[in-house]
Amino acid sequence: EIGMKVAIVGGGICGLSLALNLHQRGIEARVYERAPEIKPLGVGITLLPHAMREFSGLGLGEQLRAAGIENRESCFYNRFDQLIDSEDRGKFAGYQFPEVGIHRGKLHLIVYEAARAKLGAEAILLDHDATSVTHDESGATVHFPQRHSVQADVLIPCIRLSSPLAKQFYPQYQAPIAASN
Repeated sequence: EIGMKVAIVGGGICGLSLALNLHQRGIEARVYERAPEIKPLGVGITLLPHAMREFSGLGLGEQLRAAGIENRESCFYNRFDQLIDSEDRGKFAGYQFPEVGIHRGKLHLIVYEAARAKLGAEAILLDHDATSVTHDESGATVHFPQRHSVQADVLIPCIRLSSPLAKQFYPQYQAPIAASN
């Protein structure tokens, strides 16, 4: 139903991309992010051609390609710096879309700014830490400490499994323990 109201909890790359995708389909969505501001955090990542196809569908393909590096090939070397194998990547391998290396923080900011521009700044609410959800036949209600609760027809969590909200649905989940050397 096009008139439905969607609440997306999590303003990372996934939540913002989802909001942009729903907007293209005429579905109203609001994004609730717990961070008080979006910062360019992370390290370099690779956007494979299928990811670039999706970002291009959102109108972000050229901007992401310009902000990153279009990968031509991938090379594998042994510890003696001898080439083991190489293969073409993205358009150089015959795909319709490029493979792009980009800083995760740049990607996040580009998607965030696009979502603000297309959905309106009021559709992306920062400093909203969802702690629980209740639901019934009329929809879902997202609860935020020291803020008003929000009702929506549909709630889509785009969050880490270790978040407090995820604990409501997956109480048995325990984050993996990092291996020590």
